Amino acid sequence: MAITTPKSAFKKGFLDSTPFVLVVVPFAMLFGLLATEAGLSVFEALTFSLVVIAGAAQFTALQLMTENAPTLVIIISALAVNLRMAMYSASLTPWIGAAPFWQRAIAAYFTVDQSYLVAVAEYERQPQMTIPQRMGYFFGTVTVIAPLWYAFTLVGALLGTSVPESWALDFALPLAFLAMIAPMFRTLAHLVAALVAVGVSLLCVGVPYSLGLIIAGMAGMIAGAWVELRRTGQGPAP
Repeated sequence: MAITTPKSAFKKGFLDSTPFVLVVVPFAMLFGLLATEAGLSVFEALTFSLVVIAGAAQFTALQLMTENAPTLVIIISALAVNLRMAMYSASLTPWIGAAPFWQRAIAAYFTVDQSYLVAVAEYERQPQMTIPQRMGYFFGTVTVIAPLWYAFTLVGALLGTSVPESWALDFALPLAFLAMIAPMFRTLAHLVAALVAVGVSLLCVGVPYSLGLIIAGMAGMIAGAWVELRRTGQGPAP
């Protein structure tokens, strides 16, 4: 679909994000289900998704809550998992930074993994897009994702423990992230960062309160940055 107006950009963003329905629906249902199993009410589970709208951080916080982790650890862990949103924002700024403030504020709330990855990929393919077209495309991507996240969080919370284990909704979490990050492995630095993070996470599996994931993430970022610096000739000589 050719992008000629903000409306056509919105439609294309909507269509480009529809494949994520296959993972957002079970992902959201799983969160709603686990939230009620952890003791949250249906209202609390839905409010959690409305306020945070960040699946990975929500699952992290929920897991730590079930482990009776200290509140400070829960907050720090959830924030650490969501640090990628700061990088997403920095990456989006050259593309939509000139948009009106109210549009940028809405986009900030709806910046999730799927909307960011789909939007940036399109911006890079079509750098001639105008600011209104870019914003239209971005809002098109989240029009698919956000309502489903809210709705199926509610469905999962209402169903609660009545969902049979044979449905295996937990497959959605790794599948969603694999689908999103696989196309992003474009350089050696990306690959090294991923491999180091995986290796360190396995070594740190016994770290309490799931803090091993934070350690692994930091190790991966450091390794990826080091490789990129060496590649560009800015790193220290061997």
